[in-house]
Amino acid sequence: MPNLLLTIIAFAAYALLATYFWRAHASGECDERCRGAVGHLSLIPIALHGYLLWQWIFSDGIIDLGVFNAFSLIVWLTLVVYWVARFFYPIGGLQALVLPLAAVALLLPQLFPTDHRLDHTDLLAFKVHIAVAMLAYSLFTIATLHAVLISLVEKRLHHANLPRVLRTLPPLLTMESLLFRMIGVGFVLLTLTLVSGVFFSEEIFGKAWEFNHKVLFGFISWCVFAVLLTGHHYYGWRGKTAVRWTVSGFLFLLLAYLGSKFVLEQLLHR
Repeated sequence: MPNLLLTIIAFAAYALLATYFWRAHASGECDERCRGAVGHLSLIPIALHGYLLWQWIFSDGIIDLGVFNAFSLIVWLTLVVYWVARFFYPIGGLQALVLPLAAVALLLPQLFPTDHRLDHTDLLAFKVHIAVAMLAYSLFTIATLHAVLISLVEKRLHHANLPRVLRTLPPLLTMESLLFRMIGVGFVLLTLTLVSGVFFSEEIFGKAWEFNHKVLFGFISWCVFAVLLTGHHYYGWRGKTAVRWTVSGFLFLLLAYLGSKFVLEQLLHR
C-alpha cells in the first residue's frame, strides 16, 4: 500500500480519535474512555505512524533525519510514552492533547519533504546515539507540556475559574511528580547524548569533536535542567519556578537541534 494512502488513513484516525477524546475531555470522562476499547484503538494510527517514520527515516539503508522527520519522530515517541503511561497514571486527558499535534506532525514530512541524509549510519554507536537523543527530546517535550498545563491550572485556580477541559487533568501533585520523573530520566539520556558526542565523536560521526552552536545550546540546556533538578531536590523548587526552568531548558534544546536544522535546511537549503 502506498505510503501516501497510509498517511491519509493514519491522519484520519488521529483526527477522529482527537475529536472523540476532546469531547470526552469536556464531559469529564476522558480518562475512563482512554483506558477502554477506544483507547486501545489508538495503537492503530500509532503503529501506522511508526511504520511510516521507519520508511521515511531508514529508507535505502540510510538515515534521513530532516527537520520534519525529526519533529514527527519526537511527537510519535511522545504519544507512545503517553499510551503506555495511561495504564499506570490517570493521564487520558493529556493523551487527547497530543493527538491533534501527532496528526499535524504526520503530514509535515509529506508536505515538506527534505533530504538530509546522515553519514556513518551503518555504525551501531551512531544508531544508539541517535536513539538516545530522540528519546531524550521526547521526554523533555512531554515534560514541557506538563509544565505549561501546570501553569495554566495554577493560574486558573488562583482566579477560581477553571475551564471544564482542565478539570479532568490529573491532580497538580501527580502532574508535578510525573514532571520531575520525566525530567530526571530525560536529563540522564541528555547527559549520555552529550558525553558520547564529545568523547566518542570519532567512533560515532567519523570526525573529531568540534564546538558549534548546536553543542553550545545543548550544554546550556543541560545546565538549565541540572540547576532545576538540584533546586527541586535541595530547595523544593516547584510551581512557577519549575515551569520557567523547564520551558527555558526545552527552548534551548529546540535551538540546539530542531532550530538549527530548520535554519540550515529550510532557509539556507544546506
